[in-house]
Amino acid sequence: MIPLKDDNPTSTTPVITYTIIAICVFVFILQVSSSSYSDGRLFYSYGLIPSVLTGKAELPDHLAAIPSELTLFTSMFMHGGFMHLIGNMLYMWIFADNIEDELGRVKFIIFYILSGIAAALTQVFMNTDSTIPMIGASGAIGGVLGAYIVNHPRAKVLVLIPLGFFSQIVRIPALFVLGFWFVLQFISSSLSSSSGGGVAYGAHIGGFIFGAVAILFFNKLSVKTRINKTTIRNPWDN
Repeated sequence: MIPLKDDNPTSTTPVITYTIIAICVFVFILQVSSSSYSDGRLFYSYGLIPSVLTGKAELPDHLAAIPSELTLFTSMFMHGGFMHLIGNMLYMWIFADNIEDELGRVKFIIFYILSGIAAALTQVFMNTDSTIPMIGASGAIGGVLGAYIVNHPRAKVLVLIPLGFFSQIVRIPALFVLGFWFVLQFISSSLSSSSGGGVAYGAHIGGFIFGAVAILFFNKLSVKTRINKTTIRNPWDN
């Protein structure tokens, strides 16, 4: 299923969502413009490498552009190719605006970054010896999807179901669309483990679970913030 849009309107302009999308696009343009993009050096310098982060390996001096801890952040805004970028940004565009609308801009930034870190660390702990650079916003976006399925399980999502000549566009509850996405990550992770695939499905799973749990805490924070900002008029006042 390929999501196209949801029917869940927002009350504010999702400035942070648009900004993150713009940053990812800008970073990708910088990537493809770099001479170290085609040979992969760029990914080793700014992508997250589990074995380097855990201290089990070291990058050569000519590749170690930044401290390994900073790659937890830089890797979130890099993508391996055009389709990788488009796929991630599509999900970001459809689902992140509602979470930003509910949490507010500052708390949404914190939620998004924490989701990305949790996703990355999940992948690291699953394979601490890996020397393959991990890049992409998928883990952080997985956190957004986890939050969305908790807050808006009944929201309708317009999806394309590609079936060749019989492809259909239908509206399906977010619970099923995102639930299907989550289950697919588990299946893909199992197949990837046996075939040696390079997609960080563990990060997708970790981000989703973190988002689904963390949004419960962030929801309470947002409710308290709204209450504190509301002036309650004393009914005895004239």
